[in-house]
Amino acid sequence: DCTIPAELSYTSEHEWISAADSDGVVSVGITDHAQDSLGDVVYVDLPDSGSTFEANESFGEVESTKSVSDLYMPVAGEIVEVNTELADQPEVLNSDPYGAGWLVRVRPSDPESLKGLLDAKAYEAEIS
Repeated sequence: DCTIPAELSYTSEHEWISAADSDGVVSVGITDHAQDSLGDVVYVDLPDSGSTFEANESFGEVESTKSVSDLYMPVAGEIVEVNTELADQPEVLNSDPYGAGWLVRVRPSDPESLKGLLDAKAYEAEIS
């Protein structure tokens, strides 16, 4: 069974998003279900810090031995940090999708937009 941490929010496209930190910044990654479906991740293409995206806009790609999948931004905002470790160690997305495998940190343009995301129970219902 796939892990679905209760403290995170989720999208139907299998991204997770953390609660905002004291600076209003959230982390975004792919879910355990997503990495499990993808298989062995071999490459991650992420945007540069300072890029801005609308909600549901593609912001990068994950390539696995099976397929290439777009990454979709859960909320509109600005990328403030990118997980550069993934360039050398894309497999971390498989081993630790909710920890070391985070993708980007984002400053949402509207913090209220976080309320429209799925909670763990709703996400679990979508994938089961």
